[in-house]
Formats: sequence, C-alpha cells, structure tokens
Amino acid sequence: MEEADRRREDDWFRQNEKQLLEAAREARLKRERERREQEKDEEKKRLKDLHFMKCPKCGHDMAAEKKEGIEVDRCTFCEGIFLDAGELEILFLKKKPEERRGITKWLLGI
Repeated sequence: MEEADRRREDDWFRQNEKQLLEAAREARLKRERERREQEKDEEKKRLKDLHFMKCPKCGHDMAAEKKEGIEVDRCTFCEGIFLDAGELEILFLKKKPEERRGITKWLLGI
C-alpha cells in the first residue's frame, strides 16, 4: 500500500507543479506585455516631445496664430501654414465667399 500512496503523492506534486509553472508563465507573459506597452507609450511621448510644434517641412519652430476662432500653425522660418484635421473645412468650406477672401489674404500675408 505504501507504493500506491507514494505514486499518488508523486502524481499530486506533478499536477501542482504543472499548475504553478503555468501560473508563473502567465504572470511572466503579462509582465512582458505591460513592459512592451509602457515602452510603446514612452516612445510615443518621446517622439511627440521631439516633433511637437516643429515644421514638417524645415524642422524649425512653429507658432500658433488665431484666425476665425481656430489656431493655425505657422513656421517661424519658412512661413509654411499647417492646419489640423477639420480646420480647413472650418476656415473655407463653412464660410461665405466674402469671408473666404479675407482668410485667404490673411494666410498669404497680403
């Protein structure tokens, strides 16, 4: 009977070891996923800090200018004008023709 008890005990330990190893593997995978997400978030922040308010054409600083209730970004060096999503529609497409001429003159610096 002692041999049968020993086999049951060995089987119990094998099963519990398998469960413990699986739990440890899952915990490691979770930590790795969290670390990758954190690194990804840190890289996004680093890139934003590196490029925020920089001209995509020449790389110089951009300055925000208010016009018609929105902010357009103008390069302080090449004077390029850059609009965020939806701003072009607000500036031109939703305005009357006489209002558009004023905006065009302002954008061109006339």
